Amino acid sequence: MNPKRYLLIALIFLAIIMIGFSTLRNKFSGNPVTISGITVPPIPALDPAQIEVGKSAYAQNCASCHGANLEGQPNWKQTGLDGKLPAPPQDSSGHSWHHADDVLLSIISNGGDPSYSAMPAFREILTEAEIIGVLDYIKSSWGQDEREYQWWLSMRDQYQ
Repeated sequence: MNPKRYLLIALIFLAIIMIGFSTLRNKFSGNPVTISGITVPPIPALDPAQIEVGKSAYAQNCASCHGANLEGQPNWKQTGLDGKLPAPPQDSSGHSWHHADDVLLSIISNGGDPSYSAMPAFREILTEAEIIGVLDYIKSSWGQDEREYQWWLSMRDQYQ
């Protein structure tokens, strides 16, 4: 093979690697998140102390339904005989990250829609700090893509 061709292939490969590292650096360096042309501020770091508060509250109040490891109940996408959906997983395999913070905090506080959910309200059981902590604990299990998308959902209306 022609040496110039090897050099060209090597340069293209190097450029691809550099673009990949640049993309990863930007993605994980606290830069704003842009989806569908809407840019929102960088994702805030989760507070480890708040996550611990949430982990404890989750273990005491949520794990019996959503699982000790946030795994949810079996067949969580299928309505049960009672007409209710089983408790979904709260990790990246579930769908909580498809909802904005205000929706998730409302569900934890006020319970799920009784027409299809058995999720109870926790506003009388947990403090506001514990409710926020539970959500932060759940978020701490999500992957970066899920965190970015959920943050974008939470902030998009303010930045359109």
